[in-house]
Amino acid sequence: MQNGFIKVAAAIPAVKVADCAYNVEKMKDMIAQAESQGVEIIVFPELGITGYTCQDLFRQQSLLEHAERGVMELMDFTRKMDVIVIAGLPVVVGDLLLNCAAVIQKGGILALIPKTYLPNYSEFYEKRWFASSQDLEPTEIRFAGNRTTVTPEPTLFQTADGVKFGVEICEDVWAPAPPSNRLALAGADLIFNLSASDELIGKHSYLLSLLAQQSARTITGYIYSGCGFGESTQDVVYGGNALIFENGRLLEEAERFSLEPQMTVSQIDVDKLRTERRTNSTYVNAQRGNQARVIDCHTIARREFELIRDVDPHPFIPKSDDMKRSCDEIFNIQVCGLAKRIVHTNSKKVILGISGGLDSTLALLVCVKTFDKLGLPREGIIGVTMPGFGTTDRTYRNAVSLMKNLGITMKEINIAKSVMQHFEDIGHDVSVHDVTYENSQARERTQILMDLTNELGGLVVGTGDLSELALGWATYNGDHMSMYGVNASVPKTLIQYLVRHVADEFGKSEGSDAGTKSILLDILDTPISPELIPADEQGNIKQKTEDLVGPYELHDFFLYYFLRFGFFPRKIYLLACKAFVGAYEKEVIKKWLTTFTRRFFSQQFKRSCLPDGPKVGSVSLSPRGDWRMPSDASSALWLQECEQL
Repeated sequence: MQNGFIKVAAAIPAVKVADCAYNVEKMKDMIAQAESQGVEIIVFPELGITGYTCQDLFRQQSLLEHAERGVMELMDFTRKMDVIVIAGLPVVVGDLLLNCAAVIQKGGILALIPKTYLPNYSEFYEKRWFASSQDLEPTEIRFAGNRTTVTPEPTLFQTADGVKFGVEICEDVWAPAPPSNRLALAGADLIFNLSASDELIGKHSYLLSLLAQQSARTITGYIYSGCGFGESTQDVVYGGNALIFENGRLLEEAERFSLEPQMTVSQIDVDKLRTERRTNSTYVNAQRGNQARVIDCHTIARREFELIRDVDPHPFIPKSDDMKRSCDEIFNIQVCGLAKRIVHTNSKKVILGISGGLDSTLALLVCVKTFDKLGLPREGIIGVTMPGFGTTDRTYRNAVSLMKNLGITMKEINIAKSVMQHFEDIGHDVSVHDVTYENSQARERTQILMDLTNELGGLVVGTGDLSELALGWATYNGDHMSMYGVNASVPKTLIQYLVRHVADEFGKSEGSDAGTKSILLDILDTPISPELIPADEQGNIKQKTEDLVGPYELHDFFLYYFLRFGFFPRKIYLLACKAFVGAYEKEVIKKWLTTFTRRFFSQQFKRSCLPDGPKVGSVSLSPRGDWRMPSDASSALWLQECEQL
């Protein structure tokens, strides 16, 4: 394992039923191929040394003896190799014949793992030939020149790097209480499954769902190798499923029904799995009393590390095939949260500032949907545009047009005069465009909204988003404050998708709705800016947020892995370089990661007193929920690591 990743493979070799010598040779070819790619653990299909469909040939001494010889060949072949091999074969233990997985490394057998649940229906009659591990007492046997104990108790294997893995066989995972449950609760990071599940219409979809759920439930990497083309005899067909999951997510899969051998390779992020477990109190509680025998593996030589798996550059964006459903779900969470606050406070009005930017646009759309859901007239939504020194014609026009099209009550209050008076009161030079110049405008706007709330009766809806909270890109007691922040857990990258989703919905209609779409699209195309500095000579936005703090897509990426998994800066940097290859140079990523780290720590005091807001995804910065951090914590450790990148 390097950088928290372990490289694994699920292999489907060519196979001839009952031809052990042929099958072992094909396995050796794939083992050599896997080792050359830096694979640390490779798993083959169920009973792969003999073939799964031998039926009554499993009663033949000749077949059993040649299967044992096959294991000896694999042992000898791997003696000087840096890879752990998991292969299936029948094993005689006393009066029992067991369907086993042999875990082989460095010329020896680490253990033989027997199958627990045997199918005995339709085309599967395993109980005709095999006994279950439940029929077994711990027994020491001599097998393939090794003395080993075959036992029904849970068995874990631990690599020199501390990664633990367990093995189950085909039907085991289909059982109500799979062995992998106990293995995971005893500490297994990975589960390997040797399988021989045949193909039936609709079965593959169920298999994918089953493995995804088991991987998610046990918070493991799940590596599954199922029999392929060579096993298809008589009345059954095997499609060849090589599948690799990580905590419910399918990382890689083989081509089904291929006539050629296949090997699926990926890297499991063990760091991520362990972080998920540590933060899941339900999982931690379930671990109590679960133990297993642990067998230490031999050391695997370190090789040059290369991150081969894909890394999503936008982890906050839903990956559902039905993006509409995902966006609707997010909106409904925001709407239900705001609706409860409105009902609880008996408010008939909400007040929010409308700037013509993304955040206030999304907040306004949530308010509109909430009022419609509650059956309240949209006139109760008071949108306030407050032009200042940096307001451009483009954002002003979009703000006004959007409010008119949505049928809400609109107010316009120019803040220039009151802010100028404030500058005079505190003795600030208006020509100095510093933080005082900027924050005075933001606080004046918030004061207006709060006072209007008292005047009109209602509550102030906040517009700030998760990305801004992470960077502290908000004026303390200015736009940082509200009575309910509907966007508080929505990152900037996701806001863009949500607004575009609504624009597409409006685009399906005619008249004013179609006009609303064009307004929303122009808002999406407008540079992100607080508009606190005067525009340029052409009237265009001069103060662009991403020029000052960096690209939001990078900061959202950093935030996700920093907050959700607690990764080191060096690992976040590694992932970002992979995710944004071709988009940003490595030095640029390092620069903005350092900026993110510095700002995240220095701005915690703003997050320590946030107003309420609905949590919509897996990450939130609410001081009452997901994130509780000292406002004065030192960033030295993290910044030092950033400097060393």
